Amino acid sequence: MNYFKKQLYILCLLGVLGQAKQSYSQQLPLFSKESNSLSGDWLIGTPQAKAGLFKTKEGHLVFSNGLVSRTFTTFPNVASIGLDELTGNTAFLRSIRPEASVTIDGFTFDVGGLEGQKVHNYLLKEWIPGLKADPMAFKFHDYKIEDTKPRFGWKKRPNWMPKDMPWPVPGKELTFTYTLDQQAIDALAAKSKSDQNRALLLEDKFQQLNSGWKLMVSKSHERNSFVNEGKVGEIMALENAAVFAERTIPQEAKVLVAKMNKGTDQSNDWGLGFGLTLTNGSPRLYWRASEGKVVFFDGKRDNGTFEVGKADQLWFRYEIADKELLAQASLDGQQWRTVGHLPLKSGDKIQLVRVGKMDPNGGNKDGKASTKEGRSKIEGFWAYGDFPSQFAGDLSSKLAYMKNVTVQVHYDLYDDMPIFSKWITVQNQSDREIVVNSFKSEQLAVFEPESSVDHRSRWLYPNITVETDYTFGGMSEEVVYSSSLEWKKDPLYTTQVHYDRETPCLLEVAPKMGPEQQVAAGGKFASYRVWELLNDSWERERKSLGYRKMLRSMAPWATENPILMHVRSSDNESVKKAIDQAAEVGFEMVIMTFWSGFNAEDDSPENIKRMKELADYAHSKGIELGGYSLLASRHIDAKNDIVLPEGMHPRFGSSPCIESEWGQAYFKKLYNLYESSGLGVFEHDGSYPGDWCYSTDHPGHHNEKDSQWNQFKRITDFYKWCREKGIYLNIPDMYFLNGGNKVGMGYREANWSLPRAQQEIVERQNIFDGTWAKAPSMGWMFVPLVEYQGGGKEATIEPLKDHLPHYEQRLANLFGAGVQACYRGPQLYDSPETKNVVAKWVNFYKKHREVLDSDIIHVRRPDGMDYDAILHVNPAGKEKGLLMIYNPLDEAIKRKIKVNLYYTGLTGNVQVVEQDQNSRTMPLNAASEAIFEVNIPAKSQTWFVIK
Repeated sequence: MNYFKKQLYILCLLGVLGQAKQSYSQQLPLFSKESNSLSGDWLIGTPQAKAGLFKTKEGHLVFSNGLVSRTFTTFPNVASIGLDELTGNTAFLRSIRPEASVTIDGFTFDVGGLEGQKVHNYLLKEWIPGLKADPMAFKFHDYKIEDTKPRFGWKKRPNWMPKDMPWPVPGKELTFTYTLDQQAIDALAAKSKSDQNRALLLEDKFQQLNSGWKLMVSKSHERNSFVNEGKVGEIMALENAAVFAERTIPQEAKVLVAKMNKGTDQSNDWGLGFGLTLTNGSPRLYWRASEGKVVFFDGKRDNGTFEVGKADQLWFRYEIADKELLAQASLDGQQWRTVGHLPLKSGDKIQLVRVGKMDPNGGNKDGKASTKEGRSKIEGFWAYGDFPSQFAGDLSSKLAYMKNVTVQVHYDLYDDMPIFSKWITVQNQSDREIVVNSFKSEQLAVFEPESSVDHRSRWLYPNITVETDYTFGGMSEEVVYSSSLEWKKDPLYTTQVHYDRETPCLLEVAPKMGPEQQVAAGGKFASYRVWELLNDSWERERKSLGYRKMLRSMAPWATENPILMHVRSSDNESVKKAIDQAAEVGFEMVIMTFWSGFNAEDDSPENIKRMKELADYAHSKGIELGGYSLLASRHIDAKNDIVLPEGMHPRFGSSPCIESEWGQAYFKKLYNLYESSGLGVFEHDGSYPGDWCYSTDHPGHHNEKDSQWNQFKRITDFYKWCREKGIYLNIPDMYFLNGGNKVGMGYREANWSLPRAQQEIVERQNIFDGTWAKAPSMGWMFVPLVEYQGGGKEATIEPLKDHLPHYEQRLANLFGAGVQACYRGPQLYDSPETKNVVAKWVNFYKKHREVLDSDIIHVRRPDGMDYDAILHVNPAGKEKGLLMIYNPLDEAIKRKIKVNLYYTGLTGNVQVVEQDQNSRTMPLNAASEAIFEVNIPAKSQTWFVIK
């Protein structure tokens, strides 16, 4: 085929492919922000925001529900070109990145994405046609749109729920399929000799001064410095002054790279540079800034130039061959221009590297006095070794099987919520096993929320609430940042205002290590999922409500809120007494607590038989029964414990590896116990905290690289199984999205040793603070009916009848907040009067369960000096709100309290009923506020139901 026929064939093929890909969108409805945006408030109503796929007049795809949208171009490859919150007309995306990236068998590929955006502050639609696809990336093949699917099964327990919740979450799933072609394989083979594929021996980005560097600073002026104003690598120096840092390098180094920014330095002979000291000379690459060129000095004379014009930033590179030193420079760190070379004699070795301003001979002498000064920056230094063995041979032939590996990028968009979810799957359709070494399932370059030039100790992240189902190691929503995602500096965003370009405005979703998962021929790998809530406000309560609704929707089992007791002894008599009392007063669950004698690891036939008999007895009374087990923060033995390098320790001090022989046997026992006995609740303390394990002898993982992924999968497979069986899970870690029902609300156990009166205030503070990030049903509290961790009689509620006012206050605190506690002791009541008080508050809770389990608006935090108050809001229910007001004082109070009722969804006049007795109508002002006039006795409370 001659050249012209070949070009015509390629053009026709591209045209056919383009028409094929565009034909997908021909049947889609047209999208415009004006006509498709909705104006309702998703937090107080159902705005009929149905997810769907649309097209623009330019042929781009828009995945939208009227509240948010994500826009994609599909040619020459798929790339996100818009991410918008529509009700406030807020754009988030400023720059195009790959839709994902995967490392398979040691080779890294981007998935989708476009290249060539010149500035990354913002993105204009007229730039899109001029952008190019990365020839080495997975390329778009097709897409499909379908209904969302359940992540796993859920056996609902409606008697514990305020209302039914849909599962799966209604919405649409958009899936793009990508494949590798021969062009990508050839491009990878051609690029395989890039430095990024070499062994990284040393890296220094000059965040702090590494002890390996020795500073050489001219004394010609007091301002001369390599650490200017505390910024390491920032050089302040006179024009002809020598200021640099030098160090030794690893002997096995083959390539040396330095990245520099000239700043305001306009030096020539003493220009910013990258020097070496060899056995026989001191060559250097240096920047003649005012002349706009780079020069190579070979130790004797200038021997090569490279015109760089007005560039502000350059990369310098040395490659050390057997008989030659190659000196190169680059404007982007990718495309290298050879500036010069130097033959190496036998025995020539690099003694030192130097970065900074050197004299014309590569040394530390000053030149002619000058008053001109400049500020420049050494931004990084890297030393690389040889290529690993996988890059040897004919890569185009070796990697042909990769053309049978498919990557799918999935996006969920949910009805009536401004929330996307995203994950990737890798399908191995080749004839061999592959290994998914690592992945990035999301890379979003979004607008920064603040302008900061100087260093910040705490950054304000972009206004996107992000969550994943790969979290562990704590009860806070913040743990996600240590496990599965990060707001990172954007290396392409060189035009940002922050001087050191450290603004965290690039969202990257990736595990910290691994997963290093083997995928058999015909098999599939799935990443974890990320959820992205595009906020329409910075106001704390509103953002909190959005986060709570997101978790409640994506993990609807977290709305199950059974009333539970912790019985402190697991013998038959004690357990049956607790079951009987629980049934009498309306409790719904009994847990054989820690230190009770319950042993989940006892899989003997005798124990399983006894547990089944107790479970059957509980069920006959309408009670669910289960027990407690500790996993982490315990030592098994050297063979089965987590193995870490010297200086590293498990999060909880000691911990078994879940993929050791002991760990695998532990979970086998749990499955057997709960499958055979009919127990229906499991409290799992010390759940897997994310520890890596460096053992190479454990049967369930190879080394540290796959240890975290495999351990996490082991434990979450069990939690998902429990969810499918309807087994309730109390887990003091953020496992909601993997089946967990409840986590600790947030408290310090030692506080339950405080005097009783102090516990009352502290308890309400814990609830007030904990419900910023949790709905009431999502967090448990603790009521030690018997002494717990000290405190003596002053801290103890037993005998219950002797401290009935305090016991009732605790019940009022908890049931009034819709928060269940672990009432730990031998009994719930010890007299008819005590029983009546417990039943009173249980009945109160069950009567108003739907609104009490709903979100809390924070009215006034408890401080013990005046009233405190919370407002439950449930705009979709019959009871739209319930206001709880507490008086902690020793005297009655009379107050007029202004409360904002916006999130009840009510307008105009509202009906208010105080303590289920006195009803009246109250007007709302234009700000949705009502004035509540209250008279509350000392050490008491009142409540108002709002309709």
